[in-house]
Amino acid sequence: MLSGKLLIIFARNPVPGRVKTRLAAITGNETALKVYQMLLEHTASVTKTTSAQRAVFYSDELPDEKCFLKNEGTLAFLQKGTDLGEKMLHAFETGFALGFRHILLIGTDCPDLQPELLEQAFKSLERHEAVLGPAKDGGFYLIGLNKSHPDVFLRRTWSHNQVLKKTVERLEENGVSPELLPELRDIDTFEDLQQSRLWPLSD
Repeated sequence: MLSGKLLIIFARNPVPGRVKTRLAAITGNETALKVYQMLLEHTASVTKTTSAQRAVFYSDELPDEKCFLKNEGTLAFLQKGTDLGEKMLHAFETGFALGFRHILLIGTDCPDLQPELLEQAFKSLERHEAVLGPAKDGGFYLIGLNKSHPDVFLRRTWSHNQVLKKTVERLEENGVSPELLPELRDIDTFEDLQQSRLWPLSD
């Protein structure tokens, strides 16, 4: 914790039928799982050189040592909460309770995320109270905070094209003007996959 920086990664346990369900509706569960495994590998590679402590918050169970980032000096936790907002808030509050001062949270859905962007986000937190990485679908692929803001996460709906806009509004209502990073594409649907650098899939 020497740097005071924590990178939280939200990850689903890679189980067929439990990951990339919107994609699986078109491609089938096995292809969706393959895509998710590719995204996990990309996320592991991108975050490997970060100057921050890494912490993975798994969706269902703490995996064995061979699973995603489990045996690479990362902290491991289970996500807790009834919806995405509660789960993100719990993760941030866990990080702040451990004494970290600058915390980023990302998922595992963004094939265009690069190490330089993560470092840019941490630098933003040295100047701003919050940073957001806008996704092309109207959500965000990254959120960073220097202190807990429960109002940003609680009593709201998720998975719609106004998530980023509403998040900015919630932050501004708390007196925080977030810095915005470059816009990137998440992979949630078959259309997202076709427009990503992962397409066409290799055998």
